[in-house]
Amino acid sequence: MLRRLFFIFVCIVSLFTVGMLSSCEAAPKGSGEWYFANALKYAQQGDYQNAIINYTNAIKVESLLSKAYVNRAAAYITIGDYNNAIADCDKALSLDSNLPLAYVNRASADNAKGNYDQAIQDCNKAIGLDYKIPLAYINRALAYNRTGDMSKSIADCNEALQIDPNLPDGYYYRGLAYETLNKTDEAMADFEKVVALDKNDILVQASQQEIIKLSSPVPQIIP
Repeated sequence: MLRRLFFIFVCIVSLFTVGMLSSCEAAPKGSGEWYFANALKYAQQGDYQNAIINYTNAIKVESLLSKAYVNRAAAYITIGDYNNAIADCDKALSLDSNLPLAYVNRASADNAKGNYDQAIQDCNKAIGLDYKIPLAYINRALAYNRTGDMSKSIADCNEALQIDPNLPDGYYYRGLAYETLNKTDEAMADFEKVVALDKNDILVQASQQEIIKLSSPVPQIIP
């Protein structure tokens, strides 16, 4: 359960980002933009089921509303429906191949399914379109972490943290990579940074567990 929630967090910011790109002006009731605005409100409240319903209504009214597919994909990821998330990203990209957040969300879903090579490819595409999206680097860092390339994982976390120094994911995944490389001091510092930021309860809890593990003495045996 905890692992799945990590994937949720690395996509959820992109859901809000797409919403912020939409017009702030009130849309006519019943229009695609009206349903989209309602969906965004539900998503921001954590009500992803109703968010999905409203994104779906937006698509029914305006089938070419690519941002609704991107955001619905993010909502699907939060409830663990990775196949529908990928399908929505595919649809969004068929409408507009220059949507970096569609690649980011598809990478998040593919990471959750263990499709790490595909996730890396999508992150590469997202970064090629917009190199200032920190979650593109975080998703790629996660994929590199899972495939054992800790150096690249650390490098991507560094890139993400240059864009947003207060991004807990960057410190958490970098800490995991450092821990794997037996760089205990660096790992401990990153996990402590996650706790100090106190921005995500899931990552704070996971970091506290890692701190306890790193602080525990190694059991000794009689040779």
